[in-house]
Amino acid sequence: MSLKGKHIGFGLTGSHCTYDAVLPQMEKLVTLGAKVTPFVTYTVQSTDTKFGDSEGWLKRIKEITKEPIVNSIVKAEPFGPKTPLDCMVIAPITGNSTSKFANALTDSPVLMGAKATLRNENPVVLGISTNDALGLNGVNIMRLMATKNIFFIPFGQDDPDKKPNSLVARMDSLVDTVLAALEYKQLQPVLVEKYKDQ
Repeated sequence: MSLKGKHIGFGLTGSHCTYDAVLPQMEKLVTLGAKVTPFVTYTVQSTDTKFGDSEGWLKRIKEITKEPIVNSIVKAEPFGPKTPLDCMVIAPITGNSTSKFANALTDSPVLMGAKATLRNENPVVLGISTNDALGLNGVNIMRLMATKNIFFIPFGQDDPDKKPNSLVARMDSLVDTVLAALEYKQLQPVLVEKYKDQ
């Protein structure tokens, strides 16, 4: 399976500490010939943190994809029947967005893009990054894992001693997960070791 000519949506939610691991994967998709359309939540567009300011992150995204950033639900809606995506990636997807997606809530451009992609029966790839994956959000992750056309970047505990409920995707497996998802297959194994020093 080649990514050349594929149209990939790439959504980012508010796990700011994960962007440095995610953006190189976005760049790989572009390098491999995919057209990558970025989607961002309102948190990504407006929140400055110790990991970087929103303006700086948005600038990097624009430099990588050269495509307009989808930053409103109105802009995301046409990616249903009018401009279908071959695959929608959400990486990182926070616990907050995970719980909303699992319960059919659509309150951000990113979730609208994912909903539109599922509507077209095309794959959605999720790269989780949440401190309560093995807590209250566990049920939401399992619901999404059991949902048709949703696939997960392999994930594991990033700090089992200090944050035993936290799970983070192994973001360097993003491209391989997308390639598998385009064939409607889940990259295996899904559960991997994901320590902070990896």
